Amino acid sequence: MQANYMLAKDPLSLDGIRSILIRLEDTIIFSLIERAQFAHNPRIYDRGVFKELEDLKFKGSWLEWFLKETEAFHAKARRYTRLVTFFIVLLLSSDRQISPDEYPFTTGLPAPILPPPEYPPILYPNKVNVNASILSFYVRSIVPRITVQATLTLACLKRSRGITGDDELEDDGNYGSAATVDVEVLQAISKRVHYGKFVSESKFRQNPAAFIPQIQQGNTESLTTLITNPEVERRLLIRLRKKAMLYAQDFANDGEPLNNCTNKGKIDVDCVVDLYESYIIPLTKEVEVDYLLQRLDGLSQEEIDKLANSKH
Repeated sequence: MQANYMLAKDPLSLDGIRSILIRLEDTIIFSLIERAQFAHNPRIYDRGVFKELEDLKFKGSWLEWFLKETEAFHAKARRYTRLVTFFIVLLLSSDRQISPDEYPFTTGLPAPILPPPEYPPILYPNKVNVNASILSFYVRSIVPRITVQATLTLACLKRSRGITGDDELEDDGNYGSAATVDVEVLQAISKRVHYGKFVSESKFRQNPAAFIPQIQQGNTESLTTLITNPEVERRLLIRLRKKAMLYAQDFANDGEPLNNCTNKGKIDVDCVVDLYESYIIPLTKEVEVDYLLQRLDGLSQEEIDKLANSKH
């Protein structure tokens, strides 16, 4: 799921942004389906469980170690950085800045081996990053729910082998496979949530005069109203449910779906919809508002007045 900012005619076109968000729905659904094939495996989310990590002087969880190692490699391949223009350098302290749509979960990443690509300036400099909240919600609320079916199937298998009690549930030992998919899900959700900055910037540029007074007053409620389109959200949830129902089906050898009462599908469709309705959409709005609250930072009153009187 990449956007080529070198080729895009207008990376802030709302139609273009929506097309990327719609494609990200597919990525997130398919990744959740892959994660649902493994049991809960709660050990990989607890810190201090694996002696092997302690031997490496790593204090986090198995998943946090996976994120650190994966993102360190990706950072060397310049996934998270871009070459910024001079006016952005004046506003931020580092020459190496976050890519416009990629946000790592770990800090202290290595520098890229190649020089960062010089993207055209798209977003206003900001420090909005909600990955800590995404990680916590995913681990605590999403993983236990989407893995229920695999966990119960595992328990049935263990009971058939005489394993009962606490040992029969949750852990199938697929720590590497489960964490690999976890990283994919987290990165996709992060990209989707932080893409709210593009929405905010696009809407701000269309009508700066409507946003500037609310930003100056710190009026988060009014800003939320300005960026919210209830009809778009309603259609999103309808589309998402239809996609999840389709992708969750099993298919026969001839390609026909196996629609029978014994087939529960590959994932809890309600969970996917609830993930968006109760978490991804609200958190995206928080990102959009937080971004807007930083949109005037570093600008003089003269520059702000010029913005307020400008047209898209």
